[in-house]
Amino acid sequence: MAETLVRFEGVRKTYGGTAAAVVGLDLDIARGELLTLLGPSGSGKTTTLMMLAGFEMPSAGRILLEGRDIAHTAPHRRGIGVVFQSYALFPHMTVAENVAFPLSVRSIGRGERDERTRKALAMVRLDGFADRRPAQLSGGQQQRVALARALVFEPPIVLLDEPLGALDKALREEMQLEIRHLHQRLGVTMMYVTHDQAEALTLSDRIAVFEGGRIRQCADPKRLYDRPADAFVAGFVGENNLLPGIVATREGDDCTVRLACGPVVSAQAVDCGGVGERCLVAIRPERIAVAGVDAADLGERAMPATLQEAIFLGDHVRLRLGLGDGGEVLAKRPTGIGTLPEPGGPASIAWPEGAAFAFRDAAKQG
Repeated sequence: MAETLVRFEGVRKTYGGTAAAVVGLDLDIARGELLTLLGPSGSGKTTTLMMLAGFEMPSAGRILLEGRDIAHTAPHRRGIGVVFQSYALFPHMTVAENVAFPLSVRSIGRGERDERTRKALAMVRLDGFADRRPAQLSGGQQQRVALARALVFEPPIVLLDEPLGALDKALREEMQLEIRHLHQRLGVTMMYVTHDQAEALTLSDRIAVFEGGRIRQCADPKRLYDRPADAFVAGFVGENNLLPGIVATREGDDCTVRLACGPVVSAQAVDCGGVGERCLVAIRPERIAVAGVDAADLGERAMPATLQEAIFLGDHVRLRLGLGDGGEVLAKRPTGIGTLPEPGGPASIAWPEGAAFAFRDAAKQG
């Protein structure tokens, strides 16, 4: 196993009399990995990053960096690189001076400082920009400068707090790949905070999904997407249909669920409770097959539906289908495959065995 670089042990953060922002956090970050903290606003992910950076103090617990408790160490003594969404560049300094600043405060000699600054700028593809001011750069270029500044003094870990949030979609996607490739090339440890699921899936070795100050699941992107641990993760990471129902039978890791719209379907019993309990059946839109009137096309698992809307999105068509109880499901079908019924017309849907997961419907319990 990779060596643990950072460890959170029972970390808690409260603000006055309000509910805890972070509750009982236990988390290890391996040396050389890119770990993303993903979650909605107020879930505790940024507070976690700020505690590691030293800008927030934990109310309880320990934060270890290379085995050393740093919970009460001043930020500038932790030797951690930080990249903010706002870039936080000095407008009166040149690009080179901004990048060299962490070396200057560490009293690195002029010759070594210039050489490391040159290498850092080349690393982020900003050769030739050394004498420009931040105001003369695009948003993406400024973000590269901020990244070079965080890396130039070779910190043990770099923290990135929603660094691409101010960029447009195309530039954000380009920078995601650039950060990923930079991480792979340098092997530097990174903790990355975002609320963008696609960004997390693109960048990460592992993703920790936060909700209510707790980690709901921490896993590699594929496992997180294919095997969500609960209904919150299933609904937050990527698109998922969450169909309400009641557990009809359960045997080990398999169960059947009577959906609110009538049909009984099989699912993998991740966290669905016992027979008679309310649950949610999760099925990804891309796993749902759609046929016309002839339900036999999809086999015995097919259930009736009504095509309500079809939206062309280039490489796929997004379908909204109504079910018998007034509910609906979303499906994605590759462009140019098969013939769809007209909106308002009857259809049928099905999904492969093992593609659905059943979770406890926490909102309906009790």
